[in-house]
Amino acid sequence: MNSPSDSFTRWVIDEIEASIDVKRRTIETQAPVIVAIAERVVETFRRGGKLLLCGNGGSAADAQHIAAEFVSRFRRERHGLPAIALTTDTSILTAISNDYGYERVFARQVEALGRPGDMVIGISTSGISASVIAAMRAARNGGMATVGLTGASGGTLVDHVDLCLCVPSHNTARIQEVHITVAHVVCEIVERTLFE
Repeated sequence: MNSPSDSFTRWVIDEIEASIDVKRRTIETQAPVIVAIAERVVETFRRGGKLLLCGNGGSAADAQHIAAEFVSRFRRERHGLPAIALTTDTSILTAISNDYGYERVFARQVEALGRPGDMVIGISTSGISASVIAAMRAARNGGMATVGLTGASGGTLVDHVDLCLCVPSHNTARIQEVHITVAHVVCEIVERTLFE
């Protein structure tokens, strides 16, 4: 007779193996895209541009996590790199949502903070987040590079960005796990390129 801990052990193994499988499939289909994103980030910093990042829910947390890796450091002691998560200032978030509607919550910040030569990274596991897509439109209108991090289909986000990482999964948790892994890989490439 199986104990509850045996069932949980099997479930833990299955979940981690599922995550590994999605990462393997991401390598097979998206490795060139990851390299292209990293190269574009390097070029943005070299030209004196900054990163603006946005997303909702867990993707908002990922935007903050990624910005922190660039501003503070990833693995190397170096000077900070300019990256701003558009998900953190509650006064700005609530003012824009109240005055213009939530769909404009990131686009308005892109219009205010972004400049030609900057890059906006929009994170949406579904690829259909209206607020993220509006930010990408604002970025393109403002002469900024655009990158999307999304799931299997890319949703409509794929049509609004220069480069799009489409994680081959429809499971939100698996997609988010790959997004942060890819972000760490990009950080490593940026640091190696700019600071070695």
